[in-house]
Amino acid sequence: MKQPEGLNNKAKKRERRVHSIFVAAISFAFLAAMVVSCAGPTPAVNRAASERFIARVNVFPLRPVSLIPVGDKELTPEDKWVCYGNWLGNNHHVCVKTEQYGCVHPRFSPNNKRLAFVAIEHHKYFVVVDGIEGKRYDVTFGPKFSPDSQRVAYGVYLAQAVNKQFVVVDGIEGKQYHCVGTPFFSPDSKRVAYSAEIGDKCFVVVDGIEGKEYRALGEQISKVAPIFSPDSQRVGYVAREGRKAFVVVDGIEGKHYDGIGPGIGCYSTAPVFSPDSQRVAYVAEVGNKQFVVVDGVEGKQYDGIKASSLIFSPDSKRVAYAAEIGDKCFVVVDGIEGKQYDGMGRGTLIFSPDSKRVAYGAYLSDRGFVVVDEIEGKQYDAIGDLIFSPDSKRVAYGAQADNKRFVVVDEIEGKQYDDIRAPIFSPDSKRVAYAAEIGDKCFVVVDEIEGKQYDAINDIGEGRVIFDLRDSLYYLAAKGNSLYLAEETIIPR
Repeated sequence: MKQPEGLNNKAKKRERRVHSIFVAAISFAFLAAMVVSCAGPTPAVNRAASERFIARVNVFPLRPVSLIPVGDKELTPEDKWVCYGNWLGNNHHVCVKTEQYGCVHPRFSPNNKRLAFVAIEHHKYFVVVDGIEGKRYDVTFGPKFSPDSQRVAYGVYLAQAVNKQFVVVDGIEGKQYHCVGTPFFSPDSKRVAYSAEIGDKCFVVVDGIEGKEYRALGEQISKVAPIFSPDSQRVGYVAREGRKAFVVVDGIEGKHYDGIGPGIGCYSTAPVFSPDSQRVAYVAEVGNKQFVVVDGVEGKQYDGIKASSLIFSPDSKRVAYAAEIGDKCFVVVDGIEGKQYDGMGRGTLIFSPDSKRVAYGAYLSDRGFVVVDEIEGKQYDAIGDLIFSPDSKRVAYGAQADNKRFVVVDEIEGKQYDDIRAPIFSPDSKRVAYAAEIGDKCFVVVDEIEGKQYDAINDIGEGRVIFDLRDSLYYLAAKGNSLYLAEETIIPR
């Protein structure tokens, strides 16, 4: 019987994902595993489950260090370690020890079909993409895939030549400079931008065209991240002249301030473009005060603005950020200040998909809780991974109490586990998936019913639990050295 077109499209998409996972497994014969589980207030269900063998691999479990990461955290490997995880904010880096190249840091393409890493052999560095070795250099850094997964870019340093660095895009070497920063692709994958330096002059190179020269870009050249707008048409970055800093968007300089920031990790994140690419916002500093500038209009001055907290709503009409006065923090939405707290959950401030609701994590003393539409939830030892459902009506997050972790959905606590991962909603907003394990076993939970136990459930790239349709899901699971595609159909009772 011929299936409806929608189901055929879903099946094709699933096959593409499975194929990409298979390529990754065969090419590198490793799996850094993390877990995902599910809970929600929907009715109890039966689950029709099936497994499909994918590949024989070496599986090495990799678990989260902290529900709310604070600074650099690193798992301590065993004497015969093969991989370890390092968490900083929402960035997850994996190191894998390979027989041919030793320890490498793999980069997965967005579609999970390609893998790249920097390798070293005979004191020379080179990038390996899909198993194909690139040209050898004294030093390489990166690489980065384009959003469409078709292109690769990385930086090169020639030690034998004085101050010679350049960017390689799709295997083509760019112009040599004294110093270059990390290359960045535009959202449509068609454009490339990076910072460069010649002598005491700095500038941004976009599509091979050098921009205006400045005395400095950001704090140092390697920390400049040119920002593309969501429509890929605009480019912004931070520049400095003397002791003043300012934002440059489309070659037009903004007002000069004592500083522009703060950033995330090692990169400046200014400016922030709205989803429709029409608006621009950033944090500016004058003396010991910080404030938000939106479309050239300065907001109220505060003692500080929390890093990474400045966001636009999905409809581009609203702006929110976390501010500080003294030792107190609070959220500012459309210029209106919320209640003051002792701390804010880093990266938890979000708008709902319909742009009408706001949620964030807050702390009083050492107790954390979620605030939704200015209504405080129950206090816990830690909270994180806050998310709205696609229909904007529901809220889910991870919580910790007495060294046990669980997911809270619409303020209803799920079962406690040794560990969990970030919850996700199904497309119809009725079900939730998130991370859980007991002892050394992992499993998926749907509507508070635990599924089959595995040694590991993959959560790298697109190898996580995926809701294919509102009543079906699939994920990669490992038993021993065998990797399976586990598929489940949810059957309401």
